[in-house]
Amino acid sequence: MIEVAAALDSLAGLYGEPVHTPSGDPLAELILTVLSQNTADTNSGRAFTQMLRRYSSWEAVAAAPPEELVATIQIGGLAQQKAPRIQAILLAVRERSPDWDLGFLGELPLEEARTWLRALPGVGPKTAACVLLFALGRPALPVDTHVERVSKRLGLIPERLTAEQAHAALEAVVEPGAYYRFHMLLIKHGRRTCAARRPACGRCPLAAICPARAME
Repeated sequence: MIEVAAALDSLAGLYGEPVHTPSGDPLAELILTVLSQNTADTNSGRAFTQMLRRYSSWEAVAAAPPEELVATIQIGGLAQQKAPRIQAILLAVRERSPDWDLGFLGELPLEEARTWLRALPGVGPKTAACVLLFALGRPALPVDTHVERVSKRLGLIPERLTAEQAHAALEAVVEPGAYYRFHMLLIKHGRRTCAARRPACGRCPLAAICPARAME
C-alpha cells in the first residue's frame, strides 16, 4: 500500500495546501450538503443563497409550500427530490432539537453524533461526515465519488467495497488529523487529473506508485 502522508504531500505540491476552517453551523452545513448532491458546488451554493434570501428562518423553509421550495432551489438541480428531503430533515431536526441548534453534536462522542445524524431522513454516511468535519471540525471522512475512485486506484481500499463501506475503510487507513486534507486533495485530484474515463496519468505526481497505472 502507498504511504498516505507522502502521497498527500505530492498532491499538495500540485494543488496547494487545503486550509480547514470549520463553519460552526452544522444545520446549514447539513442542508447545503443535501443541495450539493449530484450537482456542481457553484449551483448548489446559488440554490442555498436563494433559499436563505427567500426564507427568514429554518422554520419558514420547513413550512414552505413544497412547489415553492422546489422553484426556489431549482438552480441546484434535482429540486423535486431535494426539496421534500430538506423539509423532512428540518421537521425531524425540529422534533429532536426545537431550537434548531445542532451545536451539541460537537460535544457528543463522535459515534453518537454520527448516529444522531444518520437517523435523520435521507442522511447517509457522506452527509453525516460532511456535517461533522466541515461544520464542527470533527474527525469524520466524507467519501464522494472522486475520493472513492482515486482511493481504489491507489489501492488504499479494495475495489469491491461499496461507497458506504469505503467510509469506514478509509477512516481506518488515514490518520484522523489528515481527514480534511485527504478529502480535499483527492477531490481535486479526481476532478483535475484522475478522471473516471480518461485519467491524465502523464501529469500525475503519483503515477510511479499507482497500482492502477502499473496494471496498464
